[in-house]
Amino acid sequence: MLDVSADTTPFFSDDNEGEGPTDNGVGSPQPEEEESASGVSDRRAKVTVIVLCYINLLNYMDRFTVAGVLPDIEQFFSISDGKSGLLQTVFICSYMFLAPLFGYLGDRCNRKSIMCVGIFFWSLVTLASSFIGKEHFWALLLTRGLVGVGEASYSTIAPTIIADLFVKETRTNMLSIFYFAIPVGSGMGYIVGSKVNDVAGDWHWALRVTPGLGLLAVFLLFFVVQEPKRGAIEAHPEHTLHRTSWMTDIKALCRNPSFILSTFGFTTVAFVTGSLALWAPAFLFRAGVFTGEKQPCLKVPCDNSDSVIFGIITVVTGILGVASGVQASKKLRTRTSRADPLVCAAGLLLAAPFLYLSIMFAQASTVATYVFIFLGETFLSMNWAVVADMLLYVVIPTRRSTAEAFQIVLSHLLGDAISPYLIGVVSDSIKKSDSYMWEFRSLQMSLLLCSFVAVVGGAFFLATALFIEQDRHLAENYVPSDDAPIIVPKRGRSTKVPVSSVLI
Repeated sequence: MLDVSADTTPFFSDDNEGEGPTDNGVGSPQPEEEESASGVSDRRAKVTVIVLCYINLLNYMDRFTVAGVLPDIEQFFSISDGKSGLLQTVFICSYMFLAPLFGYLGDRCNRKSIMCVGIFFWSLVTLASSFIGKEHFWALLLTRGLVGVGEASYSTIAPTIIADLFVKETRTNMLSIFYFAIPVGSGMGYIVGSKVNDVAGDWHWALRVTPGLGLLAVFLLFFVVQEPKRGAIEAHPEHTLHRTSWMTDIKALCRNPSFILSTFGFTTVAFVTGSLALWAPAFLFRAGVFTGEKQPCLKVPCDNSDSVIFGIITVVTGILGVASGVQASKKLRTRTSRADPLVCAAGLLLAAPFLYLSIMFAQASTVATYVFIFLGETFLSMNWAVVADMLLYVVIPTRRSTAEAFQIVLSHLLGDAISPYLIGVVSDSIKKSDSYMWEFRSLQMSLLLCSFVAVVGGAFFLATALFIEQDRHLAENYVPSDDAPIIVPKRGRSTKVPVSSVLI
């Protein structure tokens, strides 16, 4: 039989990267530090996770810095709620549409190089966005859109590197650490953005914090992170790791009900978190003005104390939610293999009533509002690491970056790409006058949509539970059919041929 495993590695991949365990032959020198099948030592693998967590934290910190100073931006540019929502929407749209490209490249090229270039570009664009004048709101929209390029290059690829370094419960634990960075980074975005704005007296300075930290991330990524071998640690037979065409990958993913249903479920999580991320601090500020506890924002800098409090809540609830979701999943796995989707469903169904109460109590009690937000966000955060783990064990290794990209596109297209803008537009349409009462009431009514969407998400995860056992078994025991096309480079170019034509 002709060995095509070496040919399936792209010519522009890292020399140390492979697609499975390799045999160095008899008498090969043994490495000083024992390496796993991934080609990365245990110590190096843990350091890699730490670096990836730092970058993930930085990504979300930058993403929500704008939300932390949103009242100042609205006052500076004199824009409506609908235009304010576009700041998040344009970012998510570019992030969403570029994710498939980086997913395709992530399954075929050196992943570390892709991330280095993307993060460097993101840092430069973020810095450029901090020098925009009040007559050029369109330029701020453009730069926020370009920031999505860098983030798409990282978010689609980083989880697949962790998947190639660890398996089973260790992988779940490492993914939970990785996804801790989402709420912590988001909360830090609110806190750092509002505090820097208070100290500098100018919201532009809030956007100048993360670029320097981004350049440090590129340095760490380039010199510390080592590219693991794809799928090798899972001990798949060598023939199962041939790359198929992108269209074949997409067709396979569309026939995977657990992946599709959990992606729709995660889309509702993105919808709710996207809405709250941009509008919650502004809503709390308007509630304070409506009740007379705060003064209206007539000139910058505005009172951003709600952004700080909401940021702290986001950090704490994120840590509690991710940790409790992982622990609940572990305990429930001893009773049923459907634990993961059931935990995700419970998180959303429990979050819905508390989010509703937090919105309705805003004009009556600030303390009660924060308590209900705390509980709602805690249950909502139970999904992050569990959903990521589900994707990795129902999809084979050579399709994971594509699956990550597919999930990012769908969840953002129908989730947080439209939700901030939709909430703003609905708020503008409900508003009957420019009074402070209607500014608060219109946004309050539009945010109630989040509770309904959370219930729908719970239903999607309950449906996922019906298929999860079957799809996990298929992924763990995957054997390609004889007619499945694979990619065999010929004279430096990729050529699609059926498996049977290379077997002799």
